[in-house]
Amino acid sequence: MIRVVFLIPTPLRPFANGRNRIEVDVAKDPAALRDALEALWEAAPGVRDRVVTEQGEVRQHVNVFIGTESCRWTGGLETPIASDAEIAIFPAISGGL
Repeated sequence: MIRVVFLIPTPLRPFANGRNRIEVDVAKDPAALRDALEALWEAAPGVRDRVVTEQGEVRQHVNVFIGTESCRWTGGLETPIASDAEIAIFPAISGGL
């Protein structure tokens, strides 16, 4: 079993009971990002639909980083996760005049 810390951004905190960090235990070892996200959905189910599509893929305008690396460039949901990894979720925010 490995322990992972998710860093929850302000826009998603209402769906995570106001928490800015959620620590989860992942039963699989070795584990992939997909496994860690499944553990997050158990701890904060409201976050799921804001991070992944109905097909279970990371939404186009959401970035998920394992440490400093975007999962888009490291294997997507199959990216290996080490114990004590920090995973940050960043929904894209745009604006303009």
